[in-house]
Order: sequence, then structure tokens, then C-alpha cells
Amino acid sequence: MKITSAALDALRVGFKTTFQAGLGAAASQQARVAMKVNSTNKSERYGWLQNIPGIREWIGDRLVQNLGEYDYEIKNRPFEQTIGVDRDDIEDDSLGTYGPLFQMMGDNVALFPDTLVWPLLKAGFTTSCFDGQYFFDTDHPVIQADGSTASVANTDGGAGTPWFLLCTKKPIKPIIYQERRSFDFVSKDKPTDDNVFNQKKFLYGVDGRANVGFGLWQLGWGSKQTLDAAHYEAARAAIGSFKADYGQPLGLVPDLLVVPSSLEGAGRKILQSQLVNGGESNPWAGTAELLVVPWLA
Repeated sequence: MKITSAALDALRVGFKTTFQAGLGAAASQQARVAMKVNSTNKSERYGWLQNIPGIREWIGDRLVQNLGEYDYEIKNRPFEQTIGVDRDDIEDDSLGTYGPLFQMMGDNVALFPDTLVWPLLKAGFTTSCFDGQYFFDTDHPVIQADGSTASVANTDGGAGTPWFLLCTKKPIKPIIYQERRSFDFVSKDKPTDDNVFNQKKFLYGVDGRANVGFGLWQLGWGSKQTLDAAHYEAARAAIGSFKADYGQPLGLVPDLLVVPSSLEGAGRKILQSQLVNGGESNPWAGTAELLVVPWLA
């Protein structure tokens, strides 16, 4: 192929089309547990109120929910992927191997939020959320009806493979995916570019800015105990009993059981088997959806 401006333009369009094909074919799972927040700054502060205010009967003056805010910040981070196409390969029309690379680049962009969201969920046992405690912890501070503060758990510990029971149908979700700038397809493919002159490489890539953080801990239960009916029941009961500050029930009903591939069988036994213990009716069948996430392996 003779390297001309027209030839390079056509090559760029072809690479971008292949990239977009990969972008559209990927099956992302993170939107089930993460809410997307569009960022406009280098970082965003999430001043979550100490409780989740609810509706009360209006007796006397309004009760202003003038509580202290936590200082929880998510800083955006830059990410990129770049492919170098050798000038000799263009001249020799040896471009067949590049198609899968650009399609995989599109796949990588589509699944990029998953590469941040699921590892963060898995790290929730050792990573702090808005109240300064680990996201899955035994001592989240909650103000009681009498004004005292009690410690509330959204984990039962354990040392095995982690699994998660989540509430995903509220306006706020357990994880925040914060996007400052979506990934753009960019190129440095002029014959006069330094990368071509010095390295014989025409460069094509993507870059964007984003990060993740935690939403409300009340929306999730994390466990490293054996995934069985008893521990599943305990997790559902705990989430259903969560209250806002000053004793108001939150009315949470968990709807999604998230497991790695190694716990798929245990999850199916709890949620999809109609009979257990040799013929007894399974009370937990259909009480939540099972989501098997390879990223949690």
C-alpha cells in the first residue's frame, strides 16, 4: 500500500469501525450494582448525610435534617490504551492481525467500568466508605431513637470465598462509577509525526478519566461465610432490619445475590432449587436474582 493521506484516512476509519464493533459486543455487568455519576472536576466530594432522612408527620415546626456531613471524596484517574501499527506492515498490506487488536480495544473500553467496580466491591472488607468504616464492617455508627449511637454490622465475617447480597433498585446503588471523560478514539498517524519519524509507528489509542467509590453501606451485605441457606437467611434478615438514624426503618429488600464463578452452584441451590433436603419446599427460591461475576474470581 502506498502511504498517502487518503490511504491513512481510510485506515483510521477502518480501525475505528472495528473498535466500535468490539465496543458494542461486550456484555458489561457493573450497571447492576453501580450508579453512574458524571463528574465535572478533578474530584468530587460526596457529603453523605449521617442518616437517610425520611418522611415524618408534621407536628409543630419542620424538623430540619441539619446533620453533619462526612468528607468523602472520589478523585478521577486517567486511563489509556495505545496500539502501534508498524509502517512496514502498512506498506506491505500486512494488517490482518490488527483487526482483532482494535476489536479487543473496543471490548476493553466497554468492560472498563467492570474492571473498577467489581474489584472495589471485593475489597469492601478492607476499604473505607463515607462513614470512615470499611464498607462491609461490624461497627457502622447509627444514631438510635433515644439519641445514643450503636454499631451496626453489614457483614458476618468469615474466611472463605466472598459473596454479596445487595439492594440494587434504589436511586442510590452500592457502588459509584464516576466518569469525568468517556473514552475517545484518538490517533497520531501523520507521516510527519515524531512517532512515525523516530519509531516507524502509527499510533491509535483510547483515553478517558474515571474512578469508583462506595455508595450507601446499608444497601449491601458482604460475607465470607459458607454460602448456604442459613447464612443467606441471616443476610436478608439483617438488611431488612436496617434503620436510618433515630430509628426509622429503611424498608430495604435485597434483590441481587452476587457470587464468583466458584459459588454459582451454591447460589443456584439457594435461589433456584424448588426442593431441598430430600423433598422439602425451598423457602428462598426466587427471593433474589443470581448474578455470577467472573471479575470476582
